[in-house]
Amino acid sequence: MQVLSSRIILRPANYRATLSFYKDVLGLAISREYASGTVFFAGQGLIEVADHGGSGSSNTFEGALWLQVKDIAKAQSELAAKGVRIDREAKRESWGLHELWITDPDGVKIVVVQVPDDHPLRRDSRS
Repeated sequence: MQVLSSRIILRPANYRATLSFYKDVLGLAISREYASGTVFFAGQGLIEVADHGGSGSSNTFEGALWLQVKDIAKAQSELAAKGVRIDREAKRESWGLHELWITDPDGVKIVVVQVPDDHPLRRDSRS
């Protein structure tokens, strides 16, 4: 199988609330809009909020979205100023990443991450 592209599709119970969260609260840029959905840029990936194909009930997605930012303290301040409940404030994890945890209106967990300059994800692994 050759994968050419990928995205995460969310089918929320409350389409308008979830659309507003990703657009207005997180401030993600729109990649494309169509009659019953919106696709957002999320770094190297895409997040689609669809008003079709779902059950109409709360989301049972057990994973998390991982959104990398340049400055986690600034991101936390911006989110708090917009009234987003911070599930867990930013802190450096034992694996070296700075993480902040929030939840979207449908209960999808979002990990906001800052990768420190000295972290292996920033090192050139080529020999």
